Amino acid sequence: MSSPARAAVISISTSRAGGKGIDVSGERLAAFARGLGLALAGSELIADERALIEARLRHWSDVERCSLILTTGGTGLSPSDRTPEATRAVIEREVPGIGEAMRLASRAHTPNWMLSRATAGLRGSSLIINFPGSPASIDQTGEAIAPAIGHALSVMSGEGYGH
Repeated sequence: MSSPARAAVISISTSRAGGKGIDVSGERLAAFARGLGLALAGSELIADERALIEARLRHWSDVERCSLILTTGGTGLSPSDRTPEATRAVIEREVPGIGEAMRLASRAHTPNWMLSRATAGLRGSSLIINFPGSPASIDQTGEAIAPAIGHALSVMSGEGYGH
């Protein structure tokens, strides 16, 4: 019997990484990954620095070989929000429908739904998805994309297409 696919969670917040507050969003994403039936390979909290984000995405994809890498934070409009740029720098193929679905799921909950810059894409055999930093948004958007993630991971692993 094969072991479950692995996921990694990266919380991106300069203030939280500096010791201000608790990383609730990272905990939510870890629970989300486990709810998808994935083993959690690791979870970390880092500052919102583009080069650091890129390095950690490469690590979890290229070294740890995680099937799914979930980030939280850094998808807004503040000058320090750099997660989508870092993600685009390391992915090989974008999966725009995931970000679109996440924004649509947020529409019923906030008038600012269209300001999210959530991005998703593939690097090697890893699917990288940027979630917003809000724990409530993680639940709302995660629910919307969860069914597609299972299918995506199955197709990416070569297990089948299920068309």
